[in-house]
Parts: sequence; C-alpha cells; structure tokens
Amino acid sequence: MATAQQIPDILSSEFEADPYAAYRLMREQAPLLHHEPTGSWLISRYEDVERAFKDKESVFTTENYDWQLEPVHGHTFLQLSGRDHAVRRALVAPAFRGNDLREKFLPVIERNARELIDGFRHTGEADLVDAFATRFPVDVIADMLGLDKADHDRFHGWYTSVVAFLGNLSGDPAVTAAGLRTRTEFADYMIPVIRERREHPGDDLLSGLCTAEVDGVRMSDEDIKAFCSLLLAAGGETTDKAIAGIFANLLAHPEQLAAVREDRSLIDRAFAETLRYTPPVHMIMRQTATEVTVSGGTIPAGATVTCLIGAANRDADRYRDPDRFDIFREDLTATTAFSAAADHLAFALGRHFCVGALLARAEVETGVNQLLDAMPDMRLADGFVPAEEGVFTRGPKSLPVRFTPVSA
Repeated sequence: MATAQQIPDILSSEFEADPYAAYRLMREQAPLLHHEPTGSWLISRYEDVERAFKDKESVFTTENYDWQLEPVHGHTFLQLSGRDHAVRRALVAPAFRGNDLREKFLPVIERNARELIDGFRHTGEADLVDAFATRFPVDVIADMLGLDKADHDRFHGWYTSVVAFLGNLSGDPAVTAAGLRTRTEFADYMIPVIRERREHPGDDLLSGLCTAEVDGVRMSDEDIKAFCSLLLAAGGETTDKAIAGIFANLLAHPEQLAAVREDRSLIDRAFAETLRYTPPVHMIMRQTATEVTVSGGTIPAGATVTCLIGAANRDADRYRDPDRFDIFREDLTATTAFSAAADHLAFALGRHFCVGALLARAEVETGVNQLLDAMPDMRLADGFVPAEEGVFTRGPKSLPVRFTPVSA
C-alpha cells in the first residue's frame, strides 16, 4: 500500500482550508490510507467509493452506525439490513416522493421559502446563509412534522449538536457530551408529541408515521423519534449547505448564474453539479464484514472505512476537468441525479441511497426559484470572497449579497 507523507492529515487546519488538494494527492498516491488517529481506512477514488455504497452488505456494511449514529439518534432503520431495512424504509419513503410530496408538502415548502424571503426582500441586502439557508430546511421539516416552528432555535441547536457529534473525528469530549445530551432532550420533546399524535392523528408527516403499516409492521415511538432526529439532522444540514453552495458556486460563475436565471430548468443541473463539486457531506463511513481489496491495498475485516465523497466526486478518471464547476458538463446526468441511479456520490447509492433526495430537490428548486425572483440582480457584497468551512460536512459559513429591493 502506498503512503504519502506530504498528504495533510484530515484533522489538520491545512486539510480543512483546502481538502480538494489533499484529495488529489490521495487519489493519485495513496488511494487507500490508514488514518491512525481515527482508526479508519480512507478510500478516495470514485470506483472504490461507488463500490462501497452499492455493495449489498456482504462486504461493506452499515454496522458502524451502531456506534456512530445510535448514541445521538437512537436505533434507526439505517442500521438494519435485508427485509427489516426494506420494510422500515417503505414505512417512511412515501412522504418523500410522488403525490404526498407534490400535493401535501410542496405547498409547505413554497410557503416557508416565501415567508423567509419576505423578511428581507425589501432591504437590498442579506446573508443567504443566516437569513435563508440555515432556517429554510429546518422550518420545512418542522412544518411537515406538524411541530411548532416557534421552537426553530431548539431544533437548529439540536441538529447542530448532532452533526458536530457525527463529525467529531478528533474525539472532543465536549462535542461528544453535547451530542449525547441532545438525544435525551430531543426524546423528552418528541415522545409526548408522538403519543398525542397517535391519539389524535392529523394530516402531517408525524401522524402518517404513527399510522403507517407495511406487512403488518408499524413503527414504535422510539422508531419514530429516531427517524425524526435523523430527518432533522440530515435534512437540515445537507439542504442548508446545498442551497448556500449553489449560490456560492453560481455567484463565482456569473455566466452560469445568468443562464439559470434565464432558464429555471437548469436549477437541477446547478444542484447536481454542486452536489458533485462541493458536496455538503464529504465523508460517509462503512464497516467491512470481510477482508476486501480496493485500489491501493487490502482492508481487513471489521474495519471502519471512511468513504471520501468529496474526493471521489472530483476523480479525473470519472469526470473531465473535475475541479471546474460546470452546470453544462456532459458527464453528469441531471435527470437521474436525485435517484439511486445518480452518477455522483453525494446521496450515497444502492439500498441506502438518501430517502430524502427528492425532498431536497424540491426544497432547492423552490428556494432557488424564489430567491432569484426576489433578487434578480443578486451579487456578492463588495470584496467578499466565499469560503467553505468544515471537514465531515462542509459549506459556506456566510454569503452576503446585495440586490435591488423588489416588492412582494
């Protein structure tokens, strides 16, 4: 197995400042790298990460979620395999596709976007991250579940703690403690709501989860609580960073922004290319059931494998000119980018492909459309250069823009 001493450690400030340069070195010189501090094996080439995600759990399993997700979410369906996983996924999936998404939840998405934009459309300036991206997906999820949006700050605090726990590669004890505390606080909040919704179901997603049944299986209170926790963290963090990322990328490429403004059907292409070029989630882990050979060497059985999405999505063996943002590229298919047939890796692949991908697409399409309508001449604040932050998840921390105010 090749080693490369010059590759920045994934826990270093140098890596966080520019992971893409490090990813290039990994792919070229050390496509399999054992990372001593986290005790995991890093894989960075597209073909290897794709294989790990598509594997039918005979080699690359999700057993790592027992220690990675369960401490903060509780036991989730992501930890299951075979029929158990299929049945529980079938219990939650209908809300995130087809008629339920279009008829029941698209109006929720549109209303939340409009309400947030109405708060700043008259001002001529806004930070798209603070004023919109970090609030929009959390408000949508709360509304879908029939929860009180007045508790937004609590929801946002919880999902921030959970995401920090999942990305706590250095093992900071304060981050660990905050994540564990969040599980208790969220359960104390949600379990009474779930029990009340079982007694008095409504037309919201939480009521649907309480009454759903597949092959005689229904979700327990703990199942529902764990899924809501997962939805809040995964749906909040990823869509937040995706929306910010789309605008950061388009504002840095004015000709592509102009094209999207003129032809809104290009939003799907802009979203798909953002997921490839600057994915919100850079790392997803798997655990090996048996010894397996990948590019660069052999991973032992029972090992944690860190699949570097941010590296694989810029693999020159898969994409032409991979370090260039191009919504018109021919080697990325927008029509399948939000399905398990995607040819990027930001939503994973296979049976664990992100169940909320179409919800994210609906949120992004709605949010981008409404923001472009409200700010037709949007531009970055003078002198501001967007910068990503984060390692496990990554995106712009701030995105101040200026525009000519438009009345509602």
